[in-house]
Amino acid sequence: MKIKILKKDGMELSFSVEGISPGFANALRRIMIGEVPTMAIEWVDFKKNDSVLPDEILANRLGQIPLTFDKKAYNLPSECKCEGKGCSRCQVELVLKEKGPKIVYAEDLKSKAKDVKPVFGKIPIVELFEDEELQFEAIAQLGLGKEHVKWQAAVVGYNYEDDKFVFNVESVSGLSPEEIVASAAEILENKMKEFQKALSKLK
Repeated sequence: MKIKILKKDGMELSFSVEGISPGFANALRRIMIGEVPTMAIEWVDFKKNDSVLPDEILANRLGQIPLTFDKKAYNLPSECKCEGKGCSRCQVELVLKEKGPKIVYAEDLKSKAKDVKPVFGKIPIVELFEDEELQFEAIAQLGLGKEHVKWQAAVVGYNYEDDKFVFNVESVSGLSPEEIVASAAEILENKMKEFQKALSKLK
């Protein structure tokens, strides 16, 4: 297997891989999209919402805001020692309290963890008019893109050119493209080990 970086620009990465099968390339792509854990808002408790948008629409918008996080610091709820009940190792609280007139942006979210914050601060959430208020508490946690698109790590495509696969990875999460590729490769390797272990039991 031979890997070559073709282009690296912020949230995008292009690289070529020689010596792999179409099945391997597709598996790597699917894992980068749907199985690399990322952080997103899952629960929102609205204390006050005078805006023109109903709670469920605002909650959906909040879930789509990509968040930075230290991938070594958090567990998937299903794999956490708290068994998904909620602790500092599997969830982070974010709060917001704003009054109009103003446009509320992602950067207005106040996180209880220094490493968890919006990737892009100027994502608009809602416009508040005179005397309108918005106040809520939100819980962010790790999840997988195959469970919900808000946890999708990247947009990934590839072409087959001159006996090699050329991948283009665009991060849509709080992970860099390099982190996404490395995590996907590790996940794929673990899957192969599990498969070999299961296969050995059949002998």
